[in-house]
Amino acid sequence: MKVLVTGGCGFIGSHVCEFYLKSGAEVIAYDNMTKYELARTGYSTEAARVYNWNFLKGLGVNMMRADIRDLDQLTEAARGCDFIVHTAAQPAMTISVESPDFDFTTNVVGTFNVLSVARKFDIPVVYCSTIHVYGNKINEMLTEEQTRFTRNPVGVDEQHPTMQGMITPLHASKMAAELYVRTFIETYQVRAAGFRLTGLYGPRQFGGEDHGWVANFAIRTVMGWPITIYGTAKQVRDILYATDVVAAFHAFYENPKPGIYNIGGGSRNSISLLECIKALGEIVGREPVVKLGQARAGDLWYFVCEIEKAKRELGWQPKVLPGEGIENLVSWIQENTQLFADKD
Repeated sequence: MKVLVTGGCGFIGSHVCEFYLKSGAEVIAYDNMTKYELARTGYSTEAARVYNWNFLKGLGVNMMRADIRDLDQLTEAARGCDFIVHTAAQPAMTISVESPDFDFTTNVVGTFNVLSVARKFDIPVVYCSTIHVYGNKINEMLTEEQTRFTRNPVGVDEQHPTMQGMITPLHASKMAAELYVRTFIETYQVRAAGFRLTGLYGPRQFGGEDHGWVANFAIRTVMGWPITIYGTAKQVRDILYATDVVAAFHAFYENPKPGIYNIGGGSRNSISLLECIKALGEIVGREPVVKLGQARAGDLWYFVCEIEKAKRELGWQPKVLPGEGIENLVSWIQENTQLFADKD
């Protein structure tokens, strides 16, 4: 088996590469090694950017520095592959607002290229979409009852209206790419899936204020830096641990039923920002310092995935609960504080 992982040196991409390599597959980590997100975090940008590259290279993964917007390079990388996991993306709402052209070319043109090579070589492919395609009108579901220790969360399924409320270039690019996934499924019979991913977290995640909120909170707690919450600390999200999302990708490979799927933690893994901060304080043994900032346009305040479709069609469901997952994340951060302390 040969697997191509676009964005292979990213957080989720690195876990996909590790899983398939340890399963005996030949793995190509395809990544352009840009630093857009990391440059905004204040972490040691250079050390953080090469961390996953060196980790994967040490495991024996085939490393390829290339861009998904380069169709010729992508075509050569995909030749002979049995599966493509497309994790490469511009994932930050703030960056999309500042650089809509970069957001568009990466998320739309890049995904179109991936789908094109999947069609050319008849390779099953999973595209990483996002729950942000539902839009932020869903914030209206955030009620006092739902925020009180996340009791009785209301799940959102794939039939829920999309692009509701205020949208940003990130909403547009992710939805456009998802529409191309549907187009390639229906027009060209490509075995493709679009996974609407919720709050992913786990080791090897360099979360900042733009993206990866659980890791950002964890890093700041370990380092003794203040956490900034934009809006209300009562925000509720379901979160999904790294190994569980990798299991979802593999579930599609084993049972490639094309379509759009919510892939998230579900109500069992829903957590408020307050609960997450409390859990981090208990693990680290120090109460985090929290600052409140103004709510940001386009942000989601409430989201809990309804994942019955993925359970039914793919035979997948998450296994790692927040308590275990957050503790694993904190342990990795504590073992690698030099990646965050030595700022460039």
